[in-house]
Amino acid sequence: MHQTQTFVVYILASHKNGSLYIGVTNDLIRRIEEHKSAHKPRSHTARYNIKRLVYFETFDDPGSAIDREKFLKKLTRARKVKLIEAENPDWFELFKGEDTVLW
Repeated sequence: MHQTQTFVVYILASHKNGSLYIGVTNDLIRRIEEHKSAHKPRSHTARYNIKRLVYFETFDDPGSAIDREKFLKKLTRARKVKLIEAENPDWFELFKGEDTVLW
């Protein structure tokens, strides 16, 4: 049986209306745990304490996910905030641990 892989474009924030980071991955749980553990202490997310998952979208193929990530990165900050707040108006942390089912 063929299992489909899911690709995720995600937005992290340091806090509500704080610094943002947009990324893409094929393993959201692993990637969020890497951000939270600051496994690369000199990275942008570690330096600015950007660890809260506030938004994500799923895709069936990597090309679509990468295209969406590039599109989101080009948006103005106001449009990024509007996108987040349309789905998560209070900027709640969407990832509570590896047992959390996000989708």
